[in-house]
Amino acid sequence: MSSRYINPAIQQVPPSGIRRFFDVAGTMKDAISLGVGEPDFVTPYHIRSAAIDSILDGETQYTPNRGLLSLRKEIDLYLSKRFQVSYDPETEIMVTVGASEAIDLALRVCLRPGDEVILPDPGYVSYAPCVTFAGGVPVPVPTRAEDEFRITAEAVESAVTEKTRALIFPYPNNPTGAVMNKQQMLSIAAVAKKHDLLVISDEIYGELTYSGEEKIAFSALPDMRERTVLINGFSKAFAMTGWRLGYACAPREILYEMNKIHQYAIMCAPRQAQVAGVQALKKNRENGYEDVEAMRRSYDRRRRVMLDAFRKMGLDCFEPRGAFYCFPSIAITGLTSEEFCTRLLKEYQVVCVPGDAFGQSGIGHIRCCYATDLQRMLEAFSRMEKFIQDLA
Repeated sequence: MSSRYINPAIQQVPPSGIRRFFDVAGTMKDAISLGVGEPDFVTPYHIRSAAIDSILDGETQYTPNRGLLSLRKEIDLYLSKRFQVSYDPETEIMVTVGASEAIDLALRVCLRPGDEVILPDPGYVSYAPCVTFAGGVPVPVPTRAEDEFRITAEAVESAVTEKTRALIFPYPNNPTGAVMNKQQMLSIAAVAKKHDLLVISDEIYGELTYSGEEKIAFSALPDMRERTVLINGFSKAFAMTGWRLGYACAPREILYEMNKIHQYAIMCAPRQAQVAGVQALKKNRENGYEDVEAMRRSYDRRRRVMLDAFRKMGLDCFEPRGAFYCFPSIAITGLTSEEFCTRLLKEYQVVCVPGDAFGQSGIGHIRCCYATDLQRMLEAFSRMEKFIQDLA
């Protein structure tokens, strides 16, 4: 009887394909997780200390809906220095409860019922459901290991219809670790301009790249600032996942409407998280982003260790150039992604995520996160190697 009160569109969206493996692993004493996309670093002390001082000083009130102006100013300085794009802190930047809220707001503001949104496949598990929740239609565009899992301008062009409203552009990519260089981004921008598409550019892994190429935001490309919503946050680069602090930057007309929903549904991001965000950006700006660079170097070392381990196991694995994931093929085992991950967890207590949790192009792959303690990671590889040998 109660089901008659539930929106059928919500019922048809499956639960996250990531979380259920961790729920099972949580009941196992000796499980090793290569699944959670979360830094294994603790938030740097000076950031935590700023939040504690704020509490002790009695700063427990709401902030402005768009967030502390001091934080929005720091965000502008950060983007200008690191990603070559600037925004007006007063009218073009808003602070959100994680980057996830910013994505949801952008889609809800910009989509009309039936509008289509192009997104890379494989891609982050939240994109397609959030498009659906906003009344839109997700249009996954396959990417391939042979193309280094990059979405191509030709593929986007072929997916455009008269109903296409937007493109989600998430590079570096979760789950593949793929990146896009400037020339490739320009080719995507040309298609967006040709068809008058909005680009929702998820830059959450922007600091975690290993190719040495110049950092640039999608909105920094010529003529793209006015048709791009830039999404970012503090979770990955600053090891602040639990703080739930993100932001959106967009033309003032779009941001005005996003803030309207935010006002009614959320009010504001937590004050202490925002104070911590100010400290994270200000201190790193003054010290050459030493926190970010130290963590990035550590991830890079572990990236190479994981890639080498998979190749020694006989698993084909594209070399990830960003984020903190590897996306190896498990085709040689003869198992589906689901079977591989389920048996690996139950028989050897190692958590990975089936590749098809991120889209149909992930079939035959698994996602493994190298933001994990190196010694535990090596133990996980030892177990995985024995698992694969036992399958032969």
